[in-house]
Amino acid sequence: MPKDTAVPPPQPMRADARRNYDRIVAAAESVIAEHGAEASLEEIARRAGVGSATLHRHFPSRQMLLEAVFKGRVEALCATARDLLSDPDPGAALVTWLRAVSAHAVANRGLGASLMRGARDGDPTLGDTCHTMIVNAGDELLMRARQVHAVRHEITTTQLLKLVSAISQATEQESDGATEADQLLALAIDGVRTR
Repeated sequence: MPKDTAVPPPQPMRADARRNYDRIVAAAESVIAEHGAEASLEEIARRAGVGSATLHRHFPSRQMLLEAVFKGRVEALCATARDLLSDPDPGAALVTWLRAVSAHAVANRGLGASLMRGARDGDPTLGDTCHTMIVNAGDELLMRARQVHAVRHEITTTQLLKLVSAISQATEQESDGATEADQLLALAIDGVRTR
């Protein structure tokens, strides 16, 4: 008789472990916003009020920590997209969401690029879930904007996300990168609108 190869479900975290996990992710968000994706893990542990061993127990690799930070931010972007689906102006809703994506990308300071490097060097699924979540959220907003002819029909969510990504990469080292990114995004959005 063959052995049962099913993997048992993961055990829920103890309350203190969950608090440490949440503090580490919150500290990582703050440190990454200040210093970029290559921020010191020791600084993250210090700000979280945990030891280095605790950080590494929860996140055995930098990539796993980056993905946890990124996923939380992506979930917030997707929640914003869901909220905007009820906006009576689908074109304005799409622009509002693209601005939120841009602000997210600028604040990440290399986080997305670092995740993609990790995906190439190690786990090929790293970041895929987050990317799919963002594209799906954008697709719904874009579809509504197309229906009212607020955007050119041939525009895709992937193209819009590439524009936002390029703008954020070009401005992330600027002293006021968020403002510069917003201005450049406004220029790009003019090219997306129907004529």
